[in-house]
Amino acid sequence: MSATSETSHGAEHHPGGESHGSLRGYVIGFLASVVLTVIPFWLVMADVTGNSLVTALLIMELGVAQILVHMYYFLHMNSSSQGGWTLMALIFTVVLVLITLIGSMWVMHHLNTLMMPMSADHMRHVP
Repeated sequence: MSATSETSHGAEHHPGGESHGSLRGYVIGFLASVVLTVIPFWLVMADVTGNSLVTALLIMELGVAQILVHMYYFLHMNSSSQGGWTLMALIFTVVLVLITLIGSMWVMHHLNTLMMPMSADHMRHVP
């Protein structure tokens, strides 16, 4: 089979070697996304766990799972695409976001801790 006939039949690779999605992959990704969206609604609406902290942790885990589904099935990010540079860029981005979030939380905590306390009398006159 020649290269021209292979591309005319819809080969699943770009010229750089990275793959793009097939209909089967998109359907699997869509169904997984729907399931990962419906489960948190069910957890909250039916009050399945009875504990808001457990429910919040489960929702966060399902959110991370949904991010991974989107990255794999829709963004086609894996260790082999573009020689691993896509994965390296993702790791770098995650590290920067974590540094920003943790640093912001640390600064806000210390600002809150170091603020001068107000008396109850003074609080009544605050708008």
